[in-house]
Amino acid sequence: MTTDKPLRADARRNREAIVTAAREVFDAGRFFDMRYDDLASLAGVGTGTLYRNFPTREALAEAVYRSEIATLSDRARRLGATRSADEALALFLRDMIDHIDAHQGLARTLATLMSAGSGGGSGHELEDAVAELVAAGVADGSLRDDVDAGAVLMALHGIGAAHARPGWRAEADGVVTLVVDGLRRDAAVGDRTAGAEPEPHG
Repeated sequence: MTTDKPLRADARRNREAIVTAAREVFDAGRFFDMRYDDLASLAGVGTGTLYRNFPTREALAEAVYRSEIATLSDRARRLGATRSADEALALFLRDMIDHIDAHQGLARTLATLMSAGSGGGSGHELEDAVAELVAAGVADGSLRDDVDAGAVLMALHGIGAAHARPGWRAEADGVVTLVVDGLRRDAAVGDRTAGAEPEPHG
């Protein structure tokens, strides 16, 4: 069995510089429009270094995707370790809205890549992190047990896809409020109570 050799410090810095530059170009919405070779000068590396690390534009896009998903997944897990489960989930969803709002070009492209199944198992890493928050809430009784992480991520995809709507940010915050309130255990109990037949008197 073979394993990847760790990169030397200078090689690691070069690779990180390329991914950082590509992320900024993604954020500006220009990643698929600009000449690929121009990314080398933006990152402060030679063209050969760019191609050694990322032979194709698609390979670099996948690296940005993986880096972004890892960052978001780490955020979800840090919140899960320091907050109650329902609070951690609510904060994470609102962080995601802040992130989409601040980095719309990057967020749109990454959402497209995720929907297309690019990035290998990276999309599952984020779903797993959200699933841990949901599972913790189910375990402590704060969240209902009939909604899974996939539904939460679907709601986020829908929010991101609607970014061009006027008043998107306020509507996005409203959708997150609906999602969070709907996930809480007391909401599920209230739904069942509201739908129950009144008991006869006398």
